[in-house]
Formats: sequence, structure tokens, C-alpha cells
Amino acid sequence: MGHGASQLRSDARQNRDRIVEVAGTLFAERGIDVPMAAVARHAGVGVATLYRRFPTREALVTEVFADQFAACEAVLDDALADPDPWHGFRTVVERVCAMQAADRGFAAAALAAFPGVFDLEREKARGVAAFAELAGRAQAAGRLRADFVPDDLLLILQANCGVTDSGRLVAYLLDGFAAR
Repeated sequence: MGHGASQLRSDARQNRDRIVEVAGTLFAERGIDVPMAAVARHAGVGVATLYRRFPTREALVTEVFADQFAACEAVLDDALADPDPWHGFRTVVERVCAMQAADRGFAAAALAAFPGVFDLEREKARGVAAFAELAGRAQAAGRLRADFVPDDLLLILQANCGVTDSGRLVAYLLDGFAAR
């Protein structure tokens, strides 16, 4: 009996891993709004199996992008440890935008609000606080514009996704182009 239970656990693990792998591929290609039924079909499992492993889309998204969120956290930690706050600030923006550009699904996950997913929300809140600290340091060093606010990172990320608040973005760009 023990062998059968072991085999079942092994099959369940393989199904779970296949679901996560397929979802990651589909999210990268099409964004995180891919129907759950499509994820199940491409993974070769039933919809019931998918929902047994991941009861919500948010749970699946969180699992699929756990490594990327951890990588963002590491980028922020490195930036906070950088003795040059402007370099740290630039590094965060450049690396997070590069990660975002490489994976449409991650871009959407990073911008999405999933109120039911405690860990994701907690990590996002921690990231926002760390970025705010980093921006404050760069401003105190006189390297970052005094009117930059941490919420402007959202504008940068939206623009990087091709979704823009054009008025605010254009104002920043024009100010950036102006001779001093």
C-alpha cells in the first residue's frame, strides 16, 4: 500500500510541476489572463486537477512567478546595500524593467492587485517600502529629482509594459529633455 501512495504523490507532484511550467510559458506568451481551462488543457490535466492544486488564478500566478519576485527582492536588497544611492536606484529600475520586458506574464503579475494573496501583497508592500527608502536616499544625495515620488515607479512599469498614463509620462520626458 505504501508503494501506491508513494506513486500517487509522485504523479501529483509531476502534474503540479507540469501545470506550473505550462502556466509560466502561457503567461509569458499571452499574459496572466489566459483561461485556467487552457492551462489545464496544455498541461494535459483536467480542470478539476488544476483547481485542486491551485484553487485560484492568483495562487497559480504567485507560484509561477515566485522566483521572479524573489529576484526582484534580491535586486532591491543589493540596491539598498549599494553605497551610491543613485546607482542603486538606477539599477533597480533597469533590472526590474528588463525582467518585466522579458516576460509579459511577470509584467502583468507585478502590476496586478491580488487582494486575496497575502504573501504576494506582503512582498509587494515590502518592495514598495524598500524602493521608497532607496528613492529617499537618492534624493537626499541630490541625484534624484526632488519631485519624484515612489508611486512614479508604477508609471515607469506601466510605460515599460506599453500601458501609459501619457500625460504624466510626457511631462516627465519633456522635463528630462529640457536644457538646464
